[in-house]
Amino acid sequence: METVTVDLGDRSYDILIGRDCLRGLGDLYAARGLGETAAIVTNPAVAALYLDTVQQSLSRAGVKVVVVTVPDGEQYKTLETAVQIYGDLIAAGLDRKSCIVTLGGGVVGDMGGFVAATYLRGVDFVQVPTTLEAQVDASVGGKTAVDHVLGKNMIGAFHQPKLVLIDTATLDTLPKREVRAGMAEVIKHGIIRDPGLVAFLEEHIEGAANLSLSADQINWLVAQQCRIKAGVVAADETEKGLREILNYGHTVGHALEVVTHYDYYKHGEAVCLGMLAAGYIAVQKGMWSQDAFERQNALITRLGIPKGVPDLKVDEVLARMMSDKKARDGIIRFVLPEQIGKIVPRDDVTREEIVAGIQYMQNQALG
Repeated sequence: METVTVDLGDRSYDILIGRDCLRGLGDLYAARGLGETAAIVTNPAVAALYLDTVQQSLSRAGVKVVVVTVPDGEQYKTLETAVQIYGDLIAAGLDRKSCIVTLGGGVVGDMGGFVAATYLRGVDFVQVPTTLEAQVDASVGGKTAVDHVLGKNMIGAFHQPKLVLIDTATLDTLPKREVRAGMAEVIKHGIIRDPGLVAFLEEHIEGAANLSLSADQINWLVAQQCRIKAGVVAADETEKGLREILNYGHTVGHALEVVTHYDYYKHGEAVCLGMLAAGYIAVQKGMWSQDAFERQNALITRLGIPKGVPDLKVDEVLARMMSDKKARDGIIRFVLPEQIGKIVPRDDVTREEIVAGIQYMQNQALG
């Protein structure tokens, strides 16, 4: 099992990555002295596959388990669903010494983490991500949130987990679309931070997207994403500076999710489209070379550019970008690449440049 440590002083925690390791959760939980009662927050699809294993593991370790099931889908990542979770926790008598275990993808992790951050003013939680997007991105770094009809992740808190346990065997049960959506975050991490990762993907992107690499390669690939993100989070936990680079592709991507009511694109698909737009803007501003831009786009094309957005209203996308949490003082803030492995924040992107980027993205998605 690979270990990546998120170094945050006395709030540091481990991300453990391996295959077929879910059965060990109880021992890992107990070794960290976590609460005698744990609430597993999950959804029906994941519960059918992994709940028994996780519940039995915790029970064997002497942990009393409460199960809270929430609907599956980004459209349910709302305050209304969080209220349902609070009610289940209160009814079960969970106190401040209890712990929440999130078992599922990014929606479950974000929402369960948000509940952990706010229930009784904060309780411990453990992340057990079961999708690629959650394993390589959402479960790492302590960002927790729910969505609002006017913006994605607009209501949230920074709340670090006590442990992240990643069992890469859970990827075997994912639909191909989910794996490919998660791989978008892998491409993003390479563009913003790791030229070596980009080179690896250029050789192996199809194998990675089809999970046909060896188990050791898959474990390394997931661990490498965790190392990249852990390094950024340790340097800038609450996104005052460096952590902004993790938002590459998200400025446009989040807006696309909002205007399509969270039910058209997977998060990673929207990020793919957002990277096309942001990369085009960077080239037009003279920041990024055409060659590097084409290397990024070739990876996205091989992964599969999400198709659609024929009726996209640019003004509506711009309005949603203005209300995004990354906008400051009425200025839409982007992070844009200067070279593969180096990205910088910019607040001088004009409306005309944004529109051109969105139109380029739309043409690629319709091609």
